Amino acid sequence: MTTRPDWFDPDLFPVESHRIDVEGCTLHYVDEGAGPVLLMLHGNPTWSFLYRRLIAGLKDRFRCIALDYPGFGLSTAAPGYEYTAQEHSAVVREFVRKLDLRDITPIVQDWAGPIGVGAATEEPDRYSSFIVGNTWAWPMEKKSAERFSNLMGGDRTGPWLSKKLNLFVGQIIPLSMRRRSLNDAEKAMYRGPFPTEESREPVMVFPREIMAARPFLSEVEGRLDKLAAKPALLLWADKDVAFGKEELERWKTVFPSHYHHMLYGAGHYWQDDAGEEAVLVIRDWWDTKR
Repeated sequence: MTTRPDWFDPDLFPVESHRIDVEGCTLHYVDEGAGPVLLMLHGNPTWSFLYRRLIAGLKDRFRCIALDYPGFGLSTAAPGYEYTAQEHSAVVREFVRKLDLRDITPIVQDWAGPIGVGAATEEPDRYSSFIVGNTWAWPMEKKSAERFSNLMGGDRTGPWLSKKLNLFVGQIIPLSMRRRSLNDAEKAMYRGPFPTEESREPVMVFPREIMAARPFLSEVEGRLDKLAAKPALLLWADKDVAFGKEELERWKTVFPSHYHHMLYGAGHYWQDDAGEEAVLVIRDWWDTKR
């Protein structure tokens, strides 16, 4: 087992840590269980810890792989890495190649949509199906998204809120949990990767990317048809303020062969908020609807 920081609580996240060098970055990832590959990809400002409930409930029959993007969790970035969605997507693509993963079913939420789906559209033969929840993979046109990007990704307010106050980790994650409340130990695990203003830079880049990454998002959108024949499970939390019915309906057109399950009462980080229900739905979908 690789060395972990003092803030890592193995009782909360009882997994073995692995590391691999990809694109000059040192990636931390979890690889638990055996069977068909579930590639668990996180958004902002989370890390593989977000998937602990799914890993615990699915590792008896799946190979559960959850990685941390450079600058998140226990992963470190290469010099000059800018933490953009396009860079993260390239890292995921190369990670999959290095481990030579095949017959993959990625689980994507938040920024993992464009990052993970973007990687999949470049090598679709490696992927067999998709689990998609509360995310997108195209240029965002909503005015609310543009306002959020300008506010949190700007030159003044964003750095103050994200870097000085650690708003995303300290406030947004707990407030986005609707079914349950995080305890102090869980909050500490989410805060752990971002102890300093400098370490919070990757968190601040993502809001800016909502608008800045439009060329990359357009490229991903243009390749979505490569995935149209793949079966998909659409797991959707109805209390998410970021992604709602508009994005859900778009995914239904991306994956005509889909099964939709609504996680009623769950918030944005549904993997933690409604993890046990998600496990049951995934197992049932795999056996009877996939």
